[in-house]
Amino acid sequence: MSELTGLRTRKKERTREAIADAAVSLFLERGFDRVSVNDIAAAAEISKPTLFRYFRTKEDLVLYRFADHQGEAARVVRDRESGSEPVAALHRHFRAGLDRYDPVTGLNDHPEVVAFHRLVFTTPSLAGRLTRYQLEDEEALADALGEGIQARLLAAQVLAVQRVLARTNWQRIADGRTARDVHPEAVADADQAFGRLS
Repeated sequence: MSELTGLRTRKKERTREAIADAAVSLFLERGFDRVSVNDIAAAAEISKPTLFRYFRTKEDLVLYRFADHQGEAARVVRDRESGSEPVAALHRHFRAGLDRYDPVTGLNDHPEVVAFHRLVFTTPSLAGRLTRYQLEDEEALADALGEGIQARLLAAQVLAVQRVLARTNWQRIADGRTARDVHPEAVADADQAFGRLS
């Protein structure tokens, strides 16, 4: 029985990824506002009701790619080594992302990643929906940090720092530089920013 459940789950995930891939391809080609839900359903060879079973909104078709990072800061704080300060653990995690050229840090020059970030950052409805995701992350991080206003303020500051660093890195790359070229500045900026949080 569990093997059948696992197969169904994998099939649903493949379908979900295929729908999202079709949508993002259309959005990158034509622009977010010029693509209808009907266009996406046709490209993914599914019905419109099926599309909405997988994604509640058109924006979710794009931001689905951020799902792997949802709640990440809270996980880093909860899973940190004993005796490690939360900000230090978050700093190490962000630096490791820079060293891996993780797209979430903005330090990735693959043309599709740069175009994807441009789509998200320059489409008001996507930027607004991303803010909602970030507010959920902020709440989760505040819960992991403790109780009270101090935890909430630190969570807001950490996520604001990460957002500004990622967007700065992306902008440098969007302006024509390579990720490898930007890396030393990105590391220095992260060290300075997290140093101030400490």
